[in-house]
Amino acid sequence: MDVLTRLVVMIGLLAVGVGLRTGDILTARRVGWLNSVAFYVVLPALVFDSTHDEPLGEIISVRLLVGVVALVAVTAVIAMVVHRRLESPSARAAATVQSYHTNLGYIGLPVVASALGERAAAIGSVVLGIGALVQIPLTVMLLVRITGAGTNVRDELGRLVTNPVLIALLVGLAVSQAPFAVTGRPAAGIALVAEAALPIALLCVGGSIELESIDFDRSIVGRVLALKLLAMPAIAWLVLLAVGATPATLRTVVVMFGAPTAVSTFIYVTEMGGDRRLASVNVFLTTVASAITLSALIALAP
Repeated sequence: MDVLTRLVVMIGLLAVGVGLRTGDILTARRVGWLNSVAFYVVLPALVFDSTHDEPLGEIISVRLLVGVVALVAVTAVIAMVVHRRLESPSARAAATVQSYHTNLGYIGLPVVASALGERAAAIGSVVLGIGALVQIPLTVMLLVRITGAGTNVRDELGRLVTNPVLIALLVGLAVSQAPFAVTGRPAAGIALVAEAALPIALLCVGGSIELESIDFDRSIVGRVLALKLLAMPAIAWLVLLAVGATPATLRTVVVMFGAPTAVSTFIYVTEMGGDRRLASVNVFLTTVASAITLSALIALAP
């Protein structure tokens, strides 16, 4: 699939999801069902399919771990500095976390698997695991700090530990080191389910977006778009280059962190006293714009 075709497909599937939600075909309940299929079945299948037959030493490294942690931390610090002058704590909270918290699962990994191949998908699965362990606690802590809202951190960590995508990653890595292999019809069946990851994920994102108003502060949203879709991939390239990552790892991380703001940030922002309307607009616009920027990143990938 060439870059132009991929761009059209991504925008088309996203638009279908938004249209079905607007027309009350994808109701909130049905979006919940679709999200459950993606979260508990399709994404774990993609992660397992990408890792179970890959040499562990070729997809996991200290450089990758350090690089991803440093990338998220650096971008978060820059976001705090850029948005520090916003008078409203709720707007500042939403803008800050949505400038770095990336949709690695529903868009980043499926795009990498579709565009860059099996080895990139294996590396991307590990990036997804590391990213979840870094992004979620950081986002919760920043929202609590900025808005002053209370939350049960223990419950959030509990959800993280029982995340089916992380479990699939651990199982896939374990199988890759086992004396037996998953082959034949079981492997083919898992691979078939994994192929549905990108279309289902984009329909989920489109159906999950809530636009309460088209009126928004363009300066705030513009900064979020610039940080999330332009600055973060550039920072990823610089950080991974600095830690000496392999070309395949560098390419994978840059594309994955070029993905838009995670839909889950809308939930976190809403629950913790952030600006719900701004959060919804940020998710929508970064997702739409990422179809173009991701296609450009893929085209530029060596």
